[in-house]
Amino acid sequence: MIKKILKWTAIVLAGVALVAICTYTYMSVTMKTRMNKLYAFEKETIHIPMDSTSIERGKHLVAIKGCQDCHGSKLEGKVMNDDGAIGRLVAANLTNGKGGLPENYDVSDWVVALRHGVHQNGKPLIFMPSHETTLLSQQDLASLVAYCRQVPDIDNVLPENDLGPVAVVMSYLGKMPLLSVEKIDHNKPMVAVADSTEGPAQGKYLAVSCSGCHRENFKGGEPIAPGFPPVPDITSSGHVGNWTKEQFIATLTSGKTPEGRVLKNEDMPWKMTAQYTRAELSSLYQYLQSIH
Repeated sequence: MIKKILKWTAIVLAGVALVAICTYTYMSVTMKTRMNKLYAFEKETIHIPMDSTSIERGKHLVAIKGCQDCHGSKLEGKVMNDDGAIGRLVAANLTNGKGGLPENYDVSDWVVALRHGVHQNGKPLIFMPSHETTLLSQQDLASLVAYCRQVPDIDNVLPENDLGPVAVVMSYLGKMPLLSVEKIDHNKPMVAVADSTEGPAQGKYLAVSCSGCHRENFKGGEPIAPGFPPVPDITSSGHVGNWTKEQFIATLTSGKTPEGRVLKNEDMPWKMTAQYTRAELSSLYQYLQSIH
């Protein structure tokens, strides 16, 4: 009797293992197909100003949009993650040094990357938040490109992306924003100029950078990846909504909550939000407080 039980247990386990292997293989093949899909968008170019004011604006945007968190403080690129489970995720070298952008990388290539999430070769950019940068105003997009195009060349040859099983499964299930090209409304025109007046309208424009983790409704939810904490609700109905404006600004510039909890920059990039101006943080607070 025991032998029969063990035999059928082994058969069941073997069946479960076979189903798991087949399912993962299907997910892996599907993701590779999506990652290698070729896209073609009409070439779009914009005027890139090179005056000091525009470049300073671009430098500020690079700081507050998290570009340096992924691509490095000098935009030299870096390996963001490299382990067996999630795999190797690499942020490109955005300079023109060795291992960086090709010599023929022009303004239209920058635009298609930031507006559509697609590389010069037509393939999707991996783990690039173009679904956020596509919402930049034309003026800000031009300033961002202006700054990036004049940074010093840095030689930094990086390895290719190599997804691990966790990244494959989470991306397939839509739990990891791997392919921004699939999330973008590619027919949406650029806004000419963003609202620069302190207030909820400017806050809404800035809050796009928060939506990647806190969700589009800013109500938070489950962790963005294994090992990360749950994402909090940052609207007026959440715990953060009980903070005063001064407490909100202090937390986003110091990484320490009013309750005394120290935030890990890996979980909440407060070193990035610390680069916002006080007026920008005030606008962000006003906008989030307007959401119930």
